[in-house]
Amino acid sequence: MSVSYKNLLAFVTVAQYSTFAEAAERLYLSQPALSTSIKNMESVLGGQLLSRSTRKVELTPEGQAFLPIAKRLIGDWENAIADVKAQFSLQHGHLVVAAMPSFAESILPKLLNRYHQYHPGVRIRVLDVVMEEVIKSVLEGRAELGFVFEPENLTNLDFQPIMQDSFIVVMKPSHPLANLKSLTMEQLIDYPMVSMNKGSSVRYWIDKVFESLGFEPKILVEAYQLGTLGQLLNFATQDSEHAFAIVPQLCLSQMQRKSLVGIKLNEASLSKAVGVISASRKPISAAATNMLKYMMG
Repeated sequence: MSVSYKNLLAFVTVAQYSTFAEAAERLYLSQPALSTSIKNMESVLGGQLLSRSTRKVELTPEGQAFLPIAKRLIGDWENAIADVKAQFSLQHGHLVVAAMPSFAESILPKLLNRYHQYHPGVRIRVLDVVMEEVIKSVLEGRAELGFVFEPENLTNLDFQPIMQDSFIVVMKPSHPLANLKSLTMEQLIDYPMVSMNKGSSVRYWIDKVFESLGFEPKILVEAYQLGTLGQLLNFATQDSEHAFAIVPQLCLSQMQRKSLVGIKLNEASLSKAVGVISASRKPISAAATNMLKYMMG
């Protein structure tokens, strides 16, 4: 047997009103039921908390010492219940999401702004990391939701598509091909390429296309972030003035701010679904569930 919330509430109420009759009335209990609740708690604790007389009830020294503790425990209990209810109703709470930088900069702010309008009490933390780290963050529980291109390996992941994104070619306005409306992979083969690092999904997809065409790109330099590719194109040397990069269209506004041009790439296999992942074997919070509803609605 252990001390319950009802036992504590019974004790505090009796101490407040000094009679079993009034305390029982306040608690909507019979006097025998109230007396039994107090006796059960005293039995668990090992001694009397109340000294009973025909007129009133007084606290024993042990009861006086225990009263503030009991009040604090009741307060902690009620606060905990209220806090959980508030989280389920999304009055407050917190949510961690991970997003690849191209999505975090272009699409995510609008989604979060819409969500925040309806649930301003939910604090959201964004992990702005490359796609591979987004997936790892979700699988390891550091983030509940992750915004990525559809992963090649969906083991232990659920993926829900949000949009389709096609890759584009970015280059300096001075590039010989910069005035074209669209490009093929074959047209790029004679020019140096600034590329994502080997091991990244973007690099893997692009390499697969080059391999299928029997071409090997002239890799000038590799980078870990898509945004860095734009910086490298801007600071290319005279010998590499005609370098290019292939990036998701999500990066277009970011590249344009670096004074680069973006050109449509005629390559169907470089059109990828962008969506949200969650760990398939882990339940997600009410805040995360509600965010999914907003995005899928």
